[in-house]
Amino acid sequence: MAIDESAAFKPVHIALLTISDSRKLDDDTSGDILAERIGTAGHHLAAREISRDDKNEIAAHLHRWIDDEQIDAVITTGGTGLTGRDVTPEALDRVKDKDIPGFGELFRWLSYETIGTSTIQSRACAVIARGTYIFALPGSNGAVKDGWDKILAAQLDSRHRPCNFVELMPRLRER
Repeated sequence: MAIDESAAFKPVHIALLTISDSRKLDDDTSGDILAERIGTAGHHLAAREISRDDKNEIAAHLHRWIDDEQIDAVITTGGTGLTGRDVTPEALDRVKDKDIPGFGELFRWLSYETIGTSTIQSRACAVIARGTYIFALPGSNGAVKDGWDKILAAQLDSRHRPCNFVELMPRLRER
């Protein structure tokens, strides 16, 4: 598991959606962390918005970005918990073609090292929708750091070996 320095880096166009009834762009610290890491990695932040904890509103954002050929992936932060207002996984269910179950499983396994059994309260998940990756992370600063630093940074790097999400992008719409 390493970066193949002889391979070309291919930047990914990523949209970032923070899901919260209380945050605004000027106090969205988790979104700020992800935006900074996306840029530092050499990717393009294609869009950044905030959505209320509402399945219809979240799905509308996702449909718009899924249909935008300039966006390869979407990362959401927030709304993956267990409370009545946490509806991000349900919104993803409305747009998805396929689940990526290993993403949530790996996220919780890695998160266990940091927060112990509290990780069981996370419904972090990932899907593919009409050829676009969507990764749903919890809203805490620690969770977005874990999700990016320990999973997405490598899987969204076209040079990561033995395989990565980027090399699959041209084939995601195959039938």
